[in-house]
Amino acid sequence: MTKSTISDTIGKLTAHRLGFHLDENMIGSHEFEEGCGPAGQRPMSFSVRWGPSDLVAWLNVFGDRFMSQPLKGTITIDGLCQEAPCTGTLELRYFRDHKIRYTIHFRVDDTDYTYVGEKVNIRPWNLPVSHTTCYGTLTECGSSKVISRSITYFRLRDMPSFAASFRLAVSTNGSS
Repeated sequence: MTKSTISDTIGKLTAHRLGFHLDENMIGSHEFEEGCGPAGQRPMSFSVRWGPSDLVAWLNVFGDRFMSQPLKGTITIDGLCQEAPCTGTLELRYFRDHKIRYTIHFRVDDTDYTYVGEKVNIRPWNLPVSHTTCYGTLTECGSSKVISRSITYFRLRDMPSFAASFRLAVSTNGSS
């Protein structure tokens, strides 16, 4: 092989990136802060597709994308929105602070919101609880005013459809 052939081969390999994606549904309830919406517990859910487009970057412990990936889907917060389109990130923070963090951005009418949900205290002995229970806070962007607090759950009966949603994805230049 010549230098040129090796260089061309490396170029072709790095031009295509291997990733994956999964579809996840979280269902539970939320409660508006006083004066921000109807009183009492109300249904809440989000359905998102998440996964890295570049496994090499995703697994690089020194990189800024280590175990962090984009997400996209819909969010329903009873009393505020029904299946609003959303985007954001999912961070698997196992080694930093034993958490999984969802940061979801969406718009309702002319207002932007951010939902941050965390699955906390992830340890080998409590995975059935820590991987299925997500504590969240909804804030209004700009003012950082807390609008709602929630608890959502990944239902174990959804595990087969979650696992079946796994797909390898090949992207060009890191985009899926």
